[in-house]
Amino acid sequence: MLLLKELMRLATQHRTFYCYVLLSIWIFLLIAGMYRYMGNVETSSGAGAGFGPSSSGTISSLGDTSSSSYAQRFAKYRVRCAPLGQLQRLDDGGILEGWKLQGVLLVIRHGDRGPMSHVRTTGINCGVGGGTDNLVNRYRSFLHNSSSSASGSNHMYWNKVGPFHGFPLLPATERGCPLGQLTYKGISQLLHVGDIMHQVYAHPLSLLLKPTLNRGAMETTPHTLLNSDEVVVYTTRYRRTFQSALAMLFTLLPADKWLGLNVRESHSMAFCFGECTCAQSALLRKRLQAMGDTQLLKRLDVMEAMQWIGGTLLQHTPNGITNPFEVVDAMLTVLCHEAPLPCRHKKRSPTARPARKNPNQELVDVINIDQDEAAPNLQQEVNNGNMEPESNEGDNGNPSLPQEEDHQEGCVEATHVDTLMSFADELSKRSADHAYYKLSGLLRSYGMIRHIVSYMLKMISGDRTKFVLYSGHDCTMQYLTAALGIAISEGQTIAYASRLAFEVYRSEAHTDYYFRVVYNGRDVTQQIDFCEGGKSLRVTRDSRGNKADLCPIENIIRFLHEDYFAPLNATNFKEACGTTNPPKANEF
Repeated sequence: MLLLKELMRLATQHRTFYCYVLLSIWIFLLIAGMYRYMGNVETSSGAGAGFGPSSSGTISSLGDTSSSSYAQRFAKYRVRCAPLGQLQRLDDGGILEGWKLQGVLLVIRHGDRGPMSHVRTTGINCGVGGGTDNLVNRYRSFLHNSSSSASGSNHMYWNKVGPFHGFPLLPATERGCPLGQLTYKGISQLLHVGDIMHQVYAHPLSLLLKPTLNRGAMETTPHTLLNSDEVVVYTTRYRRTFQSALAMLFTLLPADKWLGLNVRESHSMAFCFGECTCAQSALLRKRLQAMGDTQLLKRLDVMEAMQWIGGTLLQHTPNGITNPFEVVDAMLTVLCHEAPLPCRHKKRSPTARPARKNPNQELVDVINIDQDEAAPNLQQEVNNGNMEPESNEGDNGNPSLPQEEDHQEGCVEATHVDTLMSFADELSKRSADHAYYKLSGLLRSYGMIRHIVSYMLKMISGDRTKFVLYSGHDCTMQYLTAALGIAISEGQTIAYASRLAFEVYRSEAHTDYYFRVVYNGRDVTQQIDFCEGGKSLRVTRDSRGNKADLCPIENIIRFLHEDYFAPLNATNFKEACGTTNPPKANEF
């Protein structure tokens, strides 16, 4: 009896201690259960993510499957894709203290497009996310309300007389990656570029003001009122450059001025305007290509990666996979849209069979009007004539490379991508640094620089032209930047939706005229030979004390008429192009 009383007394005294022990055990079990549950969730979600079994039936072997890790892994290669966060207002001018903006000449590359070769794009979304881009929604709504549609479809068309009559204003599909055609992502990019240009130039150039009506013209429709040379538009006759130009101008201009636009055609991607045929330029291009082929043959790892990626992505390779830039272009379709790395499976028969036309294939997939950028470098143009080749998928003189067996199966690895893309970046930079790159650029861009200077002179002489747009391609900017000596950190790689602006200013103090050059928002005036150092004027750009470099317009005029062909040991375009022996230069 005494023992029982003693036990009850101890239990009463240590009741608090026992409660703490029981509570601690319960908390420990709860935490352990939560960790076990979270581990199961992570395992199951990882197995079903983008790099696991996909809806297209492909499997990628990348370890980290999160979208953020994917973007970080390939971020340096996706610079050329021009994500929207990359399109920013930086050093762009417009309003400089003591200076009046007379006009702007803007050169752009079109936006994101589908691949230039037939690529297995199943499961790749080349559109914009589910109606989340307000600019795209506004543009599409405007076109739907103001443009005529055919057969009740949603494809709006350009209904003005001229070379672009009947051209669609929007891509054919919202999510598709049609062969060589602009995508909805490309539309979005140019709408955002136009919005930046609107912030920078619309007010200083008075583009928001309506034109003054002449007497007796009060009954004239807005379309005819605004058909003036205030805004001049040039584009090559490709849908992606045409659609890019109109998308960019939509967010730059008021709606009534956009409706009054006239679009002019350039018959060359170099915008050479008559100064086009040049045998010397073709010879320089061939020598650059030969140097690139030599570098490729030294890299067995690159050739193997090229064969594996090309054999996995490319659909039709009857002449083998010989062009690394064709494979890079196909790979960008995956990287730019953050799609899973593709896989290949064993074929039922190794016998080559002719391609059959898919009855559901988009019409744009078989239109070859847009086959102009199969190799995004200087190796794209024909030896004579103004138009560049439509495709270089055939035998283009590249070295004969070992071919992968089609019956192999597996997935494209991240290491394959790194090997190929890093080589392409290295070759791009070496090419851009070579003397032949600048010489070829001088010859190919001569007609365009003459055209730009002629419009500069119109702007300073009181002409009503305020804004000139050249909507072109990567090679358009390659030629122009090479000729002016503008160094690009990516070498000869030009990102989608890139822009090169020539801003023309008049001094309010002594009526002198100057210009500055801005590439993707960065002031590059000082990089130009005839503008560097003391040849330019340093002025205050804004209230924060930021500076801008202004180059006298007479400098570019003197360069064009006196010094342009000096590096080619010639005095005019005909003499420079007629030379059969280009200057000697070292290998890469």
